[in-house]
Amino acid sequence: MRELKSLLLQAGFAYKPAKGSHSKWIHPQLPQAIIIAGKDGSDAKPYLEKQVNEALEQLKTIEVEPEETEE
Repeated sequence: MRELKSLLLQAGFAYKPAKGSHSKWIHPQLPQAIIIAGKDGSDAKPYLEKQVNEALEQLKTIEVEPEETEE
């Protein structure tokens, strides 16, 4: 869980506390937030890892597109 949260922080996501063990992660360039449930020491569920990886891939494509249009 800590690794996923670290990746999100490095990618520019902002942490918003939620109820209980849930945390909400938002990024200004992505329309959908990522909700992480669980404590830092617990293992991340496969669906959550997939969701985080997909969001990071979306950010990469967003960052690449402006460079391509400038050329």
